Amino acid sequence: MRVLIKSLGIDMQVKSKGIEFEVRSPDNSKQLGDVYLTKTGLIWCKGRTDRSHGKWIAWDKFISMMNAR
Repeated sequence: MRVLIKSLGIDMQVKSKGIEFEVRSPDNSKQLGDVYLTKTGLIWCKGRTDRSHGKWIAWDKFISMMNAR
């Protein structure tokens, strides 16, 4: 799977380590978790869960799940 970040007109390929997004509550008072996007899939880490203990899903499965909605 090839994953790109499109920002300011620049294409940048996501590597194995990926990129991390912190997800917080609307009032910014609580960290709900982190989402990691990697070239192989997505990892969700609820709260302050370490990345190695997060829930992983492959891109193909994620796409199928989203298209089924």
